[in-house]
Amino acid sequence: MIDYQSITHIYMAQGVTDLRKGIDGYAALVSGVMKLDPFSCSLFLFSNRTKDKLKILVWDGNGFWLCYKRLESGKFKWLKSSNDNPTLALSKQQLSWLLEGLSVHQNKAFKPVINKVI
Repeated sequence: MIDYQSITHIYMAQGVTDLRKGIDGYAALVSGVMKLDPFSCSLFLFSNRTKDKLKILVWDGNGFWLCYKRLESGKFKWLKSSNDNPTLALSKQQLSWLLEGLSVHQNKAFKPVINKVI
């Protein structure tokens, strides 16, 4: 099983990905295009052109998992590809928003407070 508590990073491949790939194809995208380690304790998300399907690649310590979700109605709020960086790091909250049909950028969500001195 996938131990979600051990996941340290979540990365979204911005833009469109051909979802006909298998585990080796996505691992090659992670290392070649995203410049990340597919064997890390990370989730890597990919979406198709119509934004109604996504795949998640994750290494569990001795093998890869390739998870697939197809929406029956609606679309994921997937971000377009950026010339600067094809990869966007997400928090677990942002992943939850994405899977619930929301944008990963919520303007009304509370922003984390860092180093607040009382």
